[in-house]
Amino acid sequence: MNSCASFSRCLSRNWRLQIPSCNHPQSIQVAGLCLRRYSNPTMTPKPPQPAARVAGRKQDVWTIVNEGAAASPKQPIVNMGQGFFGYNPPEFIIDAAKQALDKVECNQYSPTRGRPRLRKALADAYSPLWGRKLNPDTEITITTGANEGMLSAFMGFIEEGDEVIIFEPFFDQYISNIEMPGGKIVYVPLHPPPKGATQNSSAGEWTIDFSELEAAISPKTKMIVLNTPHNPVGKVFSKDELLKIGELCVKNNIIILSDEVYDRLYYVPFTRIATLSPEIESLTLTVGSAGKNFYATGWRVGWLIGPPHLIEYVAAAHTRICYSSVSPLQEAAAVGFEQADANGFWQSAVEEMRGKVDRFNEIWKELDLPFSDPEGGYFVLVNMKKVNLPADYPFPDHVKNRPRDFKLSWFLIQEVGVAAIPPTEFYTDDNAHIGEDWLRFAVCKEDAVLESAKERLRGLKKYISN
Repeated sequence: MNSCASFSRCLSRNWRLQIPSCNHPQSIQVAGLCLRRYSNPTMTPKPPQPAARVAGRKQDVWTIVNEGAAASPKQPIVNMGQGFFGYNPPEFIIDAAKQALDKVECNQYSPTRGRPRLRKALADAYSPLWGRKLNPDTEITITTGANEGMLSAFMGFIEEGDEVIIFEPFFDQYISNIEMPGGKIVYVPLHPPPKGATQNSSAGEWTIDFSELEAAISPKTKMIVLNTPHNPVGKVFSKDELLKIGELCVKNNIIILSDEVYDRLYYVPFTRIATLSPEIESLTLTVGSAGKNFYATGWRVGWLIGPPHLIEYVAAAHTRICYSSVSPLQEAAAVGFEQADANGFWQSAVEEMRGKVDRFNEIWKELDLPFSDPEGGYFVLVNMKKVNLPADYPFPDHVKNRPRDFKLSWFLIQEVGVAAIPPTEFYTDDNAHIGEDWLRFAVCKEDAVLESAKERLRGLKKYISN
C-alpha cells in the first residue's frame, strides 16, 4: 500500500491509527503523523482567521435587540424594531406569485439582467416619472434585492482607495458594501432639528450643511450615496437640496447612488434626483425595491435604473455576484406594476401608511415625548431625552458600554415589552451623540399591533420627567 492510500484510510476513520501493510518508508511516516495527531491534541490546526472586514466588529444591533426580546419577561414582545411588514401583499400580487410557480420558465434561471417582463413593467411605470421613455434593455437591471443592487454598483465602480460620501445616519449595509471593494467612506452628518429634544418637528428639518458636504469632496471622491425617503429619519430631500447635491456631483464628476426604495411612500412632494437635468441623470443610479413597494421584504427583488454607461457595469458585477435573481417573484413583481394603478394600490398604500404613522404618534403626544414626523417611509424617530433610566439598572456588558439609545432600547424591551432600534448603530462614533437620545419605531404593522404597542408604552409615564 502506498503512503497516499494509508493516509486516506487514516483520514476516513477519524485519525484512528492504521498500520500500513507494507514497510515503505513514506507509508510508515504517514502512519506516524496520524498517530502524533491522534495522541497530541495540541497539534490540532488553529481555526481559519476571518477577513478584517468582518473581524472585531461590535455586536450588531439586530442581534442585541432580538436577544433582548427573547430574554424579556414581557412576552410576547411587540416588535416595532425591524422594518418588515406585519401583513401580506395585496391579493392580486399574492395570486401573481402563486401563478408564476405553475410556469416552467418561471422556475428556471432568469436572464442575468432580469426577466424581460419585469424590466418592461418597470420601464412603463417609471417612464412617466422620468418624463421620457426608459429603455428596458439598456437602462434597467434587476438585482437580488436593493441591497445586492447597491453592492453591485459599488463593485462595478469602486476600487481600492476610492472615496464614497454617505450621510449620517445611514443604512448600515452601506458600510460593508463599500468596504468590500476597498472603498473609503467619508461621512457627512444630517443635523437634527434645533428644538427636536423639546418639541415635535418634521423630518424635513434634518438638514445638510453644504459647506461640510463640499469640504468632504476630494480628488478621490468617486460616489455619493443618497437615501430619500430616508431611513431612519423619514426625510424627503427637497428639490433645492437635490439640485445642490447634483450640481456638486456634476462639477466633480461624482456618481450618485440614489437609494429610493421607499419611493412610493411619501407624504410631501417627492423629487427624483435623476430627473433634474440630463447632466445629473448621466451620473445617477436609482435603486428600487419590490419588497418595499409591495409589502414583501422577503422576496428580495430589486432594480437599478440608470444610463447605459453606468448600468452596463452594475449588471456585469451583479452577474459575477449571484448571476440572476429569483424568477417567480420577478414575474409576480412585474404583475404588481402592471396592475397597481388599476387596483388603486399606490394611493391606498400612502393613505394606509400615513394613517398608521398618525395613529401611532398619538402616544408620543400623550406622553409628551417629542417625535420627528416622517415625510416618507414608515419609520418614526422619537426623542427620549426626558426618559430617566434608573442609575443602577442591570444592563448587560454589551449594552452598558454603548450609547444611551442602546440602553433606552434594552430598557423598553425589558420593562415595557416594546422593541425599537437605537439609531446610533447608523452613526460613526464621532457623531453618535447626534442620535443617542432617539429611538426608531417601524409602523408597518397591523393596527392591532400598533394599539398594543401604544398601551405598553404608557408604562413609560413613571420614568418621564416634566
